[in-house]
Amino acid sequence: MTATMVRARHLITRTLDRHTHEQFDDAALIQEDGIVTAIGAWDDLRARYPDMTVLGSGQEVVLPGFVNGHHHVGLTPVQLGSPDMPLELWFITRLLCRNVNLRLDTLYSAFEMLASGVTTVQHIHGWIPGTLNDVEAASNAVIGAYEEIGMRVSYCFALRDQNRLVYQADQDFVASLPEALQGPMARHFARFRMSLDDNFDLFRHLRARHEGKERVRVQLAPANLHWCSDAALTKLAEVSAGEDVPMHMHLLETAFQKEYAARRGGCTAVEYIDRFGLVTKNLTLGHGVWLSEKDIDRLAEVGACVCHNCSSNFRLRSGIAPLNRLEARGVTTAIGTDEAGINDDRDMLQEMRMVLRAHRTPGVGDEVPTMQQVLRMATAGGARTTAFEGRIGTLEVGKAADLVMLDWQQVAWPFLDEATPVLDAVLQRAKMGGVRATMVAGEVLYQDGRFTRVDQDAALKALHEDLSKALTTDEVERRGLSKALLPHVRQFYEGYFDPGTHQPFYRQNSMA
Repeated sequence: MTATMVRARHLITRTLDRHTHEQFDDAALIQEDGIVTAIGAWDDLRARYPDMTVLGSGQEVVLPGFVNGHHHVGLTPVQLGSPDMPLELWFITRLLCRNVNLRLDTLYSAFEMLASGVTTVQHIHGWIPGTLNDVEAASNAVIGAYEEIGMRVSYCFALRDQNRLVYQADQDFVASLPEALQGPMARHFARFRMSLDDNFDLFRHLRARHEGKERVRVQLAPANLHWCSDAALTKLAEVSAGEDVPMHMHLLETAFQKEYAARRGGCTAVEYIDRFGLVTKNLTLGHGVWLSEKDIDRLAEVGACVCHNCSSNFRLRSGIAPLNRLEARGVTTAIGTDEAGINDDRDMLQEMRMVLRAHRTPGVGDEVPTMQQVLRMATAGGARTTAFEGRIGTLEVGKAADLVMLDWQQVAWPFLDEATPVLDAVLQRAKMGGVRATMVAGEVLYQDGRFTRVDQDAALKALHEDLSKALTTDEVERRGLSKALLPHVRQFYEGYFDPGTHQPFYRQNSMA
């Protein structure tokens, strides 16, 4: 049996409501074989277990490990040459990204997540070309990298079976292009050879392979409404309900997606997928920027969740999600860094501050995010959106020993008024450099700037060398295709709204 006593100046175990949380001062936590077995005063627990290994000096703040509820890739799009643009145009620039080594790429972002206190990640994978065997190998490479570094991963492969580049059928889009682009575009689409049934075979193969593992779970991921046919939505609902499997679905990220839903079904996107039985407690919506009041009521009614990707929404000009309305209705919310945060990294401490500040509507009311709410979003709220629900997200006896230790000196130096609440200080002042340790299932994976399982320097050097190679023929063709397609795609979306309706459409969704 492995056992550790985690010592804390301040031990914050969970939030209780929007304004209160549970906090123990001069305290300790005991983990045995990855499970929290005791929480109490430091002096009392040390007297009971005088020989137990101690983690911490007594000058740290200990919190539940953070959950990154929406994540995709390692190297950021900017690093790979894809600049921030409106989402629908940004999809085109993503064509030029390199073919990366998935193990090294996954480790790259895992380093950043662990260093900012993230212990669990919802990894939403996609856009892997090839057959079922190819995609399954890629999926296992990503999961394997998380296993190698020790993080928890709730993995899902995003199902796409239509409209893979613009909000139009693939064959119709190809036919709309100049003849010189039709061949290259058709060849690009032909690279993706997974059938609808293959997607569900992939899900079942991955679940069987990783069943029983403490740190791996497998979910479903309908990619987005425009990416899923009615047949796909039907099958996803059946499998999720039949096997009680969580689903994570991008939805209503942009105004264009809201308009697409109206054209497809004469209703909102939430109302459309509800026709197929997808809107249940198993559903998490990624983004949800353009939800209506009625949509929010429906999500609250069934107990569905929304993962808020604040930085991504700003970077890709998607809008501001109605977080305050979601919270007021009691919808469970989480936080995700998506492709990358505002600083082009996966710093969860920074992302929590983004959420805290982005929704501070004018006035003196109490509807704006509180410290406790944001902490809950990054911990228990995120846990609720994964297949680890009930096991992580709070520090309680019987739950997993997933936690982050922050240096109080970094938060409080050179001065902090003693009247400032500890949680307020942490959420507004803690920096990535102040993370002293990150623990998953009782195992320290990151401590004092170093990773315990993987040589970070060697991994980053290998990643650099891998991407220093010459472009492949496929990469060269995709780069040329991306550049040539952009004006045609821009033209497609410039005419997407009827004259005079686009601007009011944005104004009516000013809920912050």
